Order: sequence, then C-alpha cells, then structure tokens
Amino acid sequence: MARRDTHRMDEDDVRSRANPRGTRPRSKHRPSHEDAATGTVFAVDRGRYGVRIDEGALVTAMRARELGRAAMVVGDRVGVVGDLTGAPDTLARIVRLDERDTVLRRTADDNDPHERVIVANADQLVVVTALADPTPSFGLVDRCLIAALTEGIEPVLCLTKSDLASPDEVVEHYAALDVPAVVTRRDEAPDELRALLVGHESVFVGHSGVGKSTLINALVPTAERATGSVSAVGKGRHTSSSAVALALPAGDGWVIDTPGVRSFGLAHVTADDLLWAFPDLEDGATQCLPGCEHLSGATGCHLDAWVAEGHSTPARLAAFRRLQVSR
Repeated sequence: MARRDTHRMDEDDVRSRANPRGTRPRSKHRPSHEDAATGTVFAVDRGRYGVRIDEGALVTAMRARELGRAAMVVGDRVGVVGDLTGAPDTLARIVRLDERDTVLRRTADDNDPHERVIVANADQLVVVTALADPTPSFGLVDRCLIAALTEGIEPVLCLTKSDLASPDEVVEHYAALDVPAVVTRRDEAPDELRALLVGHESVFVGHSGVGKSTLINALVPTAERATGSVSAVGKGRHTSSSAVALALPAGDGWVIDTPGVRSFGLAHVTADDLLWAFPDLEDGATQCLPGCEHLSGATGCHLDAWVAEGHSTPARLAAFRRLQVSR
C-alpha cells in the first residue's frame, strides 16, 4: 500500500474526530450545596465515612472531588448531599468540611515531623490507665495530658482495676495538675465516670489491656452491636483498628473509642505550647532568657523565683517540669 505524501495534504484531507468529552470549556464554578445536611463523622474506613446526620439517620458517604485531599477524621462536622436514607447499598457525598474547634493529634515518635489528627471536635480526653495488670505507664499518661492541655481539651484521668491495686499513689502523682481522677473496678458500674461524660464529646485513649473496651461496653450497652455495623463501612476492616464514635444511651453525649496505643509522639509540641496550659506560670516565663527550656533555676530559668514570689506553687512547677521532660 502506497504511503501518502503528507507534505501535499491540506485540511480537506484530514479527518477530525469529535471530542468525546465535548467542546464546552470546563466551568470553574462549583455548586454551593446550600441545602447540604449537616452531620458528624462517626467512623472512617478506607475512603468511606460513616456519618450520623443531625436528623438521626446513619449514612455511608464518600468525599466529593471538590474537597481535594482534605483529610477527615472521626468527630468532624461535615455537609452531606445525595441519598441520606441510610438504606443498604446507598452512598452519599461529603461536600463540606466545617472548621474544627479542637483536634487531638500525635506523631509516630518524637522525631517524626508529620502530625496525625486522631479525633476532631472532642472537648474531653479520658486517659485510661490500669492500676495493675498492666501497671500504670506514667510516661504515656503524661504525654496524653500534654496533648490535651496544649489543644484546649479538658483531661480526665480514669484509673481502672482498683480491685487489684490502690489508686492512692497515682492520684497523688497527678494532684498538682488539678486533673479530675475517676476510679473504677471491674465488678461495679462506672457511674461516676458516666456522670462526667454527660454533655461532652469524650475521646478515650489508653494502652491495650487497660480495660478501655470494658468501660465502653458498660457505658454504651449496644457498643458491640454498633461496632459490628460500623464494619460495614468501606471494605469491612474490623473497627477495633480505628476510632469510632458512639452516642450515650440517653443521647446526652458521645464517647469516642480509639485503638490501644503503644506510643504518643509529641514532636509538634513546644515548651511554649505546654506553658499555655499553665497560666499561673506563663507570665513568669516571659522573664526567662530566650530559648529557656524551663527545666531548672540553675540554668537561668526564672520560674523558681516566680514561684518563690507566691505566683504559683512548687508542686505546680514540679508537675510542669515533669511534663516538660516527658515531652
């Protein structure tokens, strides 16, 4: 077959195919979605989100393309459009991510510059630690308290398994921080803890084996059944490996269960961040030399003199410095 001389061809010899996507220019205008329903993300699993619509329906949703790569976590307030019936095999779209009031975040370790947001919009952090089997991990508790205090989240210390060991040492250890401490045991209902959760969105954090799941099941009797339904979000990964939010039975608060943690990196927290949580010491630190780590008066820290003048107490300063070292 003879080859055509392309040098002698004109426009009549060229066949053009219709653009399958059309010739209309792509619009930069996007729908405002003013009619989007507002809801709260209660579970996240591989690109699928469980959302509780304010009207009460539980829907499975995906992130709309216009949101780009905006990451969403449990506790986020979002706008949702599409099928909001919550019927099987339906999928809604998340088209808006509201501004967060608080975030609980950590890094993989203290040298990791990448922050990971665990939960959004929680106003209370329940740090769960066992008094025995396993023994208390003061380092992890300290780090969780730092994460809460520097983000404006109210911390609560929950001491489990008091039927195996006395809570006195741990309660005294944290007395100077003015953190509420609740003591529970396996053979009694956690009524005191339940009272502290009313009206709050509380996230539970702790090592594996400290009794956190037992507490959640006692506080939310349908927790196991609710956890089973969450596994239907996305590809069915077991939800014990990710955070999940559960409504208290009376509908007067939320508990957010998180997987057991091995470490709690705080590479994003600075000494000034921690000082913000100690207003009785913060003004005194302004008289320190630039770059002061506030660890000792021997290195020129002014906080010792500030406490001696009566602006705070030695116990508060010692508690701050212990957390500063833990950071």
